[in-house]
Amino acid sequence: MPREINGQLDGKGLRIALCATRFNSNVVERLIEGAVDCLVRHGVADADITVIRCPGAWELPLVCDRVARAGKHQAIVALGCIIRGDTPHFDYVAAECTKGIASVAMATRVPVILGVLTTDTPEQALARAGLKHGNKGFEAALAAIEMCTLGAML
Repeated sequence: MPREINGQLDGKGLRIALCATRFNSNVVERLIEGAVDCLVRHGVADADITVIRCPGAWELPLVCDRVARAGKHQAIVALGCIIRGDTPHFDYVAAECTKGIASVAMATRVPVILGVLTTDTPEQALARAGLKHGNKGFEAALAAIEMCTLGAML
């Protein structure tokens, strides 16, 4: 039988940064609440959770990069919400935000979890921020814990 390595869901002793956008704050605040709830439930101390806010999703990769390079956190959860409008602006912001966040993780080797919603409507965003489809902030924080513990095993 092959050897299998899995991350654990024990956040004790971890320091996690939540980098969150202010744009679409009615949705993002719910994502932050879900992420904090998850981290605390899984053993991360309140004092080891840092919330860092930036204007919007376009700026989010740079903030994540600076946090990762500072070396004070074992993982970063990037939280935001991009809602499609009537122009192609959504496509540019969503694409560059997601590519930027992925590139930060690859360049710094710090887990940066994508918790940025990309939806067609505000209703879809709210549904994913704690209403009908769970809280994607909670799910992203769970992935951060798992990636930290998985990285320690490799």
